[in-house]
Amino acid sequence: MSRMPDAKRRGDPASKHFRLENSPFFLMNRTVAAYSLAMEQALRAVGTDIPRWRVLMLAHEYGPISVGRIADGAVIKLSTATKVVQRLHREGLVTLRRSPSDARVTEVELTAAGRSAVEVIRDVASRMYQAAFQDFRANEIVALNSALARVHRNIRNGR
Repeated sequence: MSRMPDAKRRGDPASKHFRLENSPFFLMNRTVAAYSLAMEQALRAVGTDIPRWRVLMLAHEYGPISVGRIADGAVIKLSTATKVVQRLHREGLVTLRRSPSDARVTEVELTAAGRSAVEVIRDVASRMYQAAFQDFRANEIVALNSALARVHRNIRNGR
């Protein structure tokens, strides 16, 4: 009797039993790509995009926040984060200032217009979240978040 290899082996590209549909990375990438396409379209309808959304949400949650921390939190290059922040500054959505503790660091903080933009964006993101997780129980979301955080930590520690 032939025994099916376990899920961990079927997801390993080095295994002779590997199939894309068993790869967590393939499934995560496919999910993120589908989410990004849908979110980009939804954000475009309210006059913004994913890079602006990420920066605004990070500034909302952690502001004042350094551009370096924005780059790290949004998983983008520092130069990209700087360009997005400068664009948001020109649009009047954020203010920029030198950090009081380190003059080399630029801190970003939302303006009143930025806070209003965040409310619109949160509504868009909420609709996406509700659609994606409509048939999930709370404990399943907790387990998914925990597993994804663990994978992220393992990848960062394995570099």
